[in-house]
Amino acid sequence: MWQRISKEISATTGETFHARTGRPVGGGCINAAYLVEDGARRFLVKINQASNLAMFEAEAEGLNEISATRTIRAPAPICTGLALDSAFLVLEFIDLYSREKGGEELLGRQLADMHRVTSTQHGWHRDNTIGATLQINTVTDNWLEFWRDRRLAPQLALAARNGHNGRLQHQAEHLMARLDEFLAGHNPPPSLLHGDLWSGNRACSHSGEPVIFDPAVYYGDRETDLAMTELFGGFSATFYAAYREAFPLDPGYSVRKTLYNLYHVLNHLNLFGGGYSAQAESMIEKLLSETA
Repeated sequence: MWQRISKEISATTGETFHARTGRPVGGGCINAAYLVEDGARRFLVKINQASNLAMFEAEAEGLNEISATRTIRAPAPICTGLALDSAFLVLEFIDLYSREKGGEELLGRQLADMHRVTSTQHGWHRDNTIGATLQINTVTDNWLEFWRDRRLAPQLALAARNGHNGRLQHQAEHLMARLDEFLAGHNPPPSLLHGDLWSGNRACSHSGEPVIFDPAVYYGDRETDLAMTELFGGFSATFYAAYREAFPLDPGYSVRKTLYNLYHVLNHLNLFGGGYSAQAESMIEKLLSETA
């Protein structure tokens, strides 16, 4: 496998590369990751089943989309392909450090700059994945329609197929019927989004430069990225202050962020089960109480 990957790296970069056996790198729960090097150059290689090649191709496109904005650093994709019975994605290797190295204020400003990059429609030119779950990005002019039909509805349908019925689905029916009470009149421009911006998908380079990675890119309401930064914690008050100074949020964000984070909690329910069902029910109950 490493011979095949080395050949693809060599062909793409124009420089001969002979990988030593990959050294496992921790941090991911969807893919296996390895550091490969030949004494002169190093790359990060993600590995998954061959059937997931399209997932890697979409991730590579998403990283390029972010990098093209020249606002915030993301690892450069080198190549994708198949080796034996596995799909692979080769990325630029960046020595990453936690936020204690700094960069929180700069991250806030750079993310605001990225969110100022917009498209004409919500969605993206191709589907991708959120974790291991298909993320549908069919474009539309209507944000409410996008969030209802491309985000919440698919996750709720998948939850039902996974056996999560009863109270969750009953509550969700009421919520879906009342989405206009949360989003009517809220017409955000379609901003470029990371799409999966929790604390585990950002770090700093050795110099303190912010780096974001593992994206689930699409264009939509920038508040969805901000909401997810609050879902699992890990972002500092300095980050939020810098972002808000650069790009103030619209009134009503404090309510909408629960609606936006419901998508990610439902996805975690579908991926991992466990207590995420109760968390999703609690979030829906909180939202419905806002319209009582």
